[in-house]
Parts: sequence; structure tokens; C-alpha cells
Amino acid sequence: MTPAPRVKVQTEDFDLQKEIDDLTGANSNIGAVVSFCGLCRDEQGTLDALELEHYPGMAEAEMTRLAEEAIKRWSLDGVSIIHRHGKITPGDNIVLVLTASVHRQAAFEAASFLMDFMKSKAPFWKRELLKDGQIGSWVDAREADDDALERWQ
Repeated sequence: MTPAPRVKVQTEDFDLQKEIDDLTGANSNIGAVVSFCGLCRDEQGTLDALELEHYPGMAEAEMTRLAEEAIKRWSLDGVSIIHRHGKITPGDNIVLVLTASVHRQAAFEAASFLMDFMKSKAPFWKRELLKDGQIGSWVDAREADDDALERWQ
């Protein structure tokens, strides 16, 4: 039976261990769980926060579609994706991707696939709120993020 992906878009933070426990449950077939946790960073020392917006309904649908594709492609035993929105300060969690499988390679590849697509295709927008009170422009996707998608074609 193909597992249903667990997808959430929320303002609240998440607990990594709780999410792993919820994903794996009593499934003794799982031999690997790979996690990716993306954090808000402040490379220049000028960021007060990121403001993340999403298109409700569309964001969850796209994340679910990507998770279902990963489950089929790598025969995964589970996928969880959580993406936060709202005001997020440096050091805070932004996104969590968990992949569970019998073997580690499938879990690693699926997690990488999901993050490459989430970074470029999920309908989220972020804007920098600066320490000096200025509101920065909306952050564009980087060319490297788009290039990363090519390996999955």
C-alpha cells in the first residue's frame, strides 16, 4: 500500500523528533529516515526577519504532488513536508523534509529531489525585513536552484 504524504503549511515551529516519530510510527520496515531542515540565515548581518507568503491551497497541492511523485519514484515508506509562513527570524526553522525508506539511498535521493523542487517550484515567496527598518525586495530564485532541477529530468 502506498503511504499518503504528510504535508503541512503552518506559522508555528515544528519539532524534528516528534515529526520523525509521527512519520515512522510502528513501521518496522523502515531502515532509513533522511531529514532536511532549512533555517533562516542572515549572511550579511542586516536581516531582522524573512516574511514568507504562500498561495493557500495551491502550496499544499503542489507539495503533495511532489511528495507523491517521490514516493512512487523511490518506493518510499513515508514522506513528511512542513513549510512555515509568516515572519521568521534568523536561526528559525523554515522547512522540513523527511523521507523514510527501507534503504538509505532512496531516502537520500528523494529528500534531495524534494528540496530541489520545493526551492524552485513550490508557490512560496519571501521578502527580507531589514534591521534598519527597511523592507527589502522579494527574493528571486537563484539560477543554481533552477540548474539543480535538471538532474531529475
